[in-house]
Amino acid sequence: MNMRTKREKHFKAEADLCAAFLARVGDAWTPYAETAGWDILLVRKSDGFQIGIEAKLKFNAHVMSQAVEQYGSMGVEHAGPDCRAILIPADEQCQFAFLAPYVGITVIRVYGVAKYATFNPSLPSEKGRWQDDWHEWCPTKRHALPEYVPDVTAGSPAPLQLTQWKIAAIKIAVTLEKRGYVTRSDFKKHGIDHRRWLAPNSWLRPQDGKYVAGTMPDFKSQHPTVYEQIAADAAKWMAEPEHRLV
Repeated sequence: MNMRTKREKHFKAEADLCAAFLARVGDAWTPYAETAGWDILLVRKSDGFQIGIEAKLKFNAHVMSQAVEQYGSMGVEHAGPDCRAILIPADEQCQFAFLAPYVGITVIRVYGVAKYATFNPSLPSEKGRWQDDWHEWCPTKRHALPEYVPDVTAGSPAPLQLTQWKIAAIKIAVTLEKRGYVTRSDFKKHGIDHRRWLAPNSWLRPQDGKYVAGTMPDFKSQHPTVYEQIAADAAKWMAEPEHRLV
């Protein structure tokens, strides 16, 4: 069995590679899947230190260009992670891999599959320093994190993303579910444009000066875990009912 066949047997998709890696990351880190343009944005719980990770079954120049910082002096204050990395199967051989450290990118190799997987190098510890494996980019500011940890699949070819818009949209959906209607004030409170919800999409329809559910997207099936978390937190964020005309 050659190395390529072996790799394809172990990881048929980048999502499988990401899942094997995440199974061994440990409790010190929170993984934000498909966040801020990364397949995985790892956040260290103790201090918020971030690692942006791009996953690929085959290492190539394209994935290195995805992981490296894309902007120069005009974008020096853009948000970014503390470290940047590329996640690949351990048996992947590529002439580009040795170049990665020269442009400040760590190559993480995953050995084995599923719960039996291991990876190298180890993730950086707050207590210890490192010299060769990890390269700090010292961003002016780190990536803004969503209010809830995404319940999506890392490395999916057409990933769902838990954006700030999606969280606000779920809050609108939960308000409709619990209260029965929404007003323009609800959209203002959550910083979301009400126009997308009206014709021609017809997600909402007017009734007695308020908006009630029309043909709504199924946010609950898209994000079942986060939907329930947002619903459970409704007392913290849901506005008081408003009875004026919209």
